[in-house]
Parts: sequence; C-alpha cells; structure tokens
Amino acid sequence: MYWSRTFIPTMKETPEGAEIPSHILMLRAGLISQVMAGAYTYLPMGLRSLSKAAQIVREEMNRAGAVELVMPAMSPIALWDQTGRTEAFGDVLVKLDLPRGGRKVRVVLGPTHEEIITDLVSRQISSYRQMPITLYQIQNKFRNEERPRFGVLRTSEFLMKDAYSFDTDLESLGRSYDAMYEAYCRIFDRCGVEYLPVEAESGPIGGDASHEFMIPSGNGEDTVVHCPQCGYAANTEKAEIGERRQQAPDVEMARIEKVATPGAATIEQVSQFLKCRPADLIKTLLYEADGKPLAVLARGDHEANENKIRRMVGADRLELAAPGTIERVTGAPVGFAGPVGMAEKIPIYADADIQFVRNGVTGANEADAHLTGVNPGRDFEPEAYADLRNATAGDPCPRCPSVLTIREAIEVGHVFKLGTKYSEALGARFADSKEQLHTIIMGCYGIGIARILAGLIETNHDAAGIIWSVPLAPYEVLLVPMKVKDEETMKIAQSLHDELEAAGVEVLVDDRDARAGVKFNDADLVGFPLRVVIGPRGLKEGKLEVKWRWDTETEMIDLDGAAKTLAGLIAEEKTTNARFRARDDNEKD
Repeated sequence: MYWSRTFIPTMKETPEGAEIPSHILMLRAGLISQVMAGAYTYLPMGLRSLSKAAQIVREEMNRAGAVELVMPAMSPIALWDQTGRTEAFGDVLVKLDLPRGGRKVRVVLGPTHEEIITDLVSRQISSYRQMPITLYQIQNKFRNEERPRFGVLRTSEFLMKDAYSFDTDLESLGRSYDAMYEAYCRIFDRCGVEYLPVEAESGPIGGDASHEFMIPSGNGEDTVVHCPQCGYAANTEKAEIGERRQQAPDVEMARIEKVATPGAATIEQVSQFLKCRPADLIKTLLYEADGKPLAVLARGDHEANENKIRRMVGADRLELAAPGTIERVTGAPVGFAGPVGMAEKIPIYADADIQFVRNGVTGANEADAHLTGVNPGRDFEPEAYADLRNATAGDPCPRCPSVLTIREAIEVGHVFKLGTKYSEALGARFADSKEQLHTIIMGCYGIGIARILAGLIETNHDAAGIIWSVPLAPYEVLLVPMKVKDEETMKIAQSLHDELEAAGVEVLVDDRDARAGVKFNDADLVGFPLRVVIGPRGLKEGKLEVKWRWDTETEMIDLDGAAKTLAGLIAEEKTTNARFRARDDNEKD
C-alpha cells in the first residue's frame, strides 16, 4: 500500500475534549474520528489494528475449541424481562419501539448476549451428548453510557468478543473455564500488552467465580489490589485482606460521654468538630439484607465492602437501608447511628479493625449528638468480626507475609462461572444418560477488542506518538523514500515493497512529496514498528537505514537481500514480541 492511496488524516494539535494519551493519540494518528459522544468511526489505520486484535482473539478462541457464530444485535425485550435484566440494566439498556403491522414491537440493542445465546441453546441442545460446547462471537455491542469518555475505553457502541460455555456439571465447567482463561493469556501475550489476571466479583451478570484481565495503567478507571511479592491480585470489590496484625493501643478506656455535635453528620464534619482522626471514628452503616435490617461497623477512614457483607450474611440482595428504616432502627436521623443504644435490636457486624479501636467516637442514636470513649467489648459486642472493608495500600496480603499495593488498571477481559442463572430463567435443560432432566451450567467470557488497542497505546507511547507491538500495528514496515521524484529511488521502493508483500510482510510506502521531518514525525505518531529509509547517501553505499520505533539508534543493512532481512526481522518479532518487551523492561529498569 502507498500513503497517497490510503487515508491517514494525522493531526499536529491535541484535539479538543481528548483527555488521556490513548484518546489523544488515536485521534491525532488518524486511527479514529468522533461522530458523537461515545461513537467513533474507525479509519483505515485504526480498522487494520482493530481487525488484527480481533483475528488474534479469533485464532486463540478456535485453538481453545470454541465455535464461532454471530447473533443479532437486536433482540426482543421479553427475553430480558425473563431474566430480570431489563430492570437491572435500567437506562444503560438501549430500548427501541419498532412499528410493525399497526403495533409496536419492543426491542433492545444488546450490551451483552446471555439471553440470546441461552434462548438458542434451550431450543437446540437437549442431550448431555451435545456438551460441553463453547460458542462465541465478535460483534458490536450497545450501552447507553451517560458519560462516555476516554475515547474508545468508554463508548456507547463497541466491538466485543463474547463466549458462552455450556456444560453438564461443575467439573466440566471448570475445564471450560480453564480453557478460556488460558486462551486469554495467549491472546494478551500475542498482542504484547502487559496484563494482570485478578480475582473479581461477578456483579449483576451473576455467577460464583470470575477473573478480570487488567492492563495496569495510571489512567485506568479500575483499581487493582496487588501483592508484588506473591502475585495475589484482585479488584477492590473482591480483594481479601490478610490477618490484621495490629494491637489495641495500650491506653486506659475512657468513660462514655455524649457530646453535642450540631450540624456534624459526616466523617469529615465530626472529625473537625471533635478534633480527632477519621480512624478514631466507628461509623455505623445500616443495610437491608433480603429485606431485614443489619448494622455494619467500619473505621471512619475505611470503606465498607458490600460484596463481602452480602457474602458473609448469605444474602441474595443487599442495599443501604432507607432513611425511614434508619430512623426506626436507631431512633435518630441519618448520620447519627451508633452501636450503643439503638432503638431496635438488630444484628451488628464489625470489620476486623474495629476490635483495635480504643476510645472511639460513634453516633449517639440521637440527632446532633455523638458518643466519645466508646470501646468494643465493653460497650458493645458485634455478632462477629470479619473482613468487611475495601483493601488499602499497606494492608497485609491474604496469601503471604507481605503487604498489598494499589494499582490503577484498564479492564480488557473478564471470565465468569455463571452457573444456572440464565439457563434456569430461559429453560435451558438437558437429559442425562438416564433421561433425567437437568439445568445446563454456563460460563461467560468477554474481551473488549478496542480496549486492547487503547490499553496498549496507553502504556506504550512517548512524546512523539504511539509505540505499537508488531502484531497490532496497522502496518509492520514503513518504507520512506527520501526523493520521491527520483525515478531510481522510487523503483527501488516499489521493488522492495513488492518483495516484502510477497513475503507476507504488511508494508506501507510513504510516497508523499514532503520534507523528511514531516515523514518521520508522522511515522512516529502513527507508530509503525520498523521504519526503512531509502536515501541517496545510503544508496550510494548500497545500504538502507533501518530503525525500530522504540529504539533511539538506527542501523544500516545491505540493499541486496534487504527484503529477506526485513521479512526475517518482522517474522521473529511478530512471533515473540522480544524486542518490544525488552524495550519495555529496559525503560522500567
């Protein structure tokens, strides 16, 4: 391909509204163009990279034994009503009314495809002999993002690979899950992205086990808890905290006193009013677990983890109590609850760190009042102490004697053990060898294709532009003839182009009549991995100047046999990503 025959609208300035490097560079390098908030056109360079990422995903899914199909983006809302997700997704679900034959047909644009695939399987799979099977697609999804941002990382329309496994028992599900997990590792290794598999909550999609695949990045919207020593990793919703090793301060327990705190209801307000630390406060959170009230205690400087609370009490549904419930249970308005002297006796659970608080501050269960000198064990006794909060940097690791760190990251993939949530709702059953009916057990596995590109760019760029790995680059080699009006130079460029193409190398010739600086700047901006300069000085010596995008130095190779040399370099790098990874490791050192 020749530059003059394709479409690469590069930009010198940072586009208005672009916030993070991947968004800025994808726009400036001419990979994408914004149509509206959350919707982008993929231009030729961007589409080539997007297609490459999708093809790597496809190859590894096929290698893992998954079978590809394509489902419609549009489906009847009745399927979503059956699983309860019309309400669960709320406004995120794109709903449409289609006028058909004098009536309106209510449909949705799929943000995911559990309903559609399960409905298909319920009608087509009826025997244990037809399983295990994993079906997948690569298709556009739609979500009504109220605040689309960060370029292709959070959009209303996006390309996604979603796979669904169907098994007869939990052991078989485990094998299907492991096959997908391993396929994900191969996918991200081939793409050249640094990734971290982390334990995760299943969330509203359902299920009992899951992992997220994260790209550590300072601009990531997710937070990962990680132990560099043993490798334990989990998102904040799931992350466990190891045994708390601190001890209660060796101080005398003070007497409880009620203190007026007019207008002070928040942790910050109470801390300032009483001139104490947030860590000295014992905040009391009121929840309803399957409709029954309970209280959870956490230090004022910690955040309660609702998933941990829900799991501990064995509730299907956990939500913050309504103001009316709080007033009835505590006898006070919101903001003044405490574990001492509630109006109603309800179960009280405490995070493990509460046992080490001495002379703490709590709400007095009375408007505009707090208690000081509150001590666990003497003044209240919870039902249990447990790990009920979000992990923070410096907390003990749950797997080794080290401590946890906090890292921002970009989620690019997620694998779930779904169980029977959708198969039960949609009647997907099978007959075993004795003709007994059972519910099919499912798994779900998603990858955001565009997120792979954005994640790689976010973590692999410099002041000049994008630094692509060879497997994802729009073109692997850029030929830069310095004198495009010179017939001999262009003859060499064309010959080299044709030889490289014949060898299976993706090559682009910058045949623009432009200054060397313009060509080099655009080459670095778009990020082509290998730049080959065809210049008069080198040609006199029978040489070509070669430079990897991530290297600072150039090297000279012989013009004679250059196509074979370049093809060999690209083939090796495409398979191993060795130079790309070495560059990344050197920068970290």
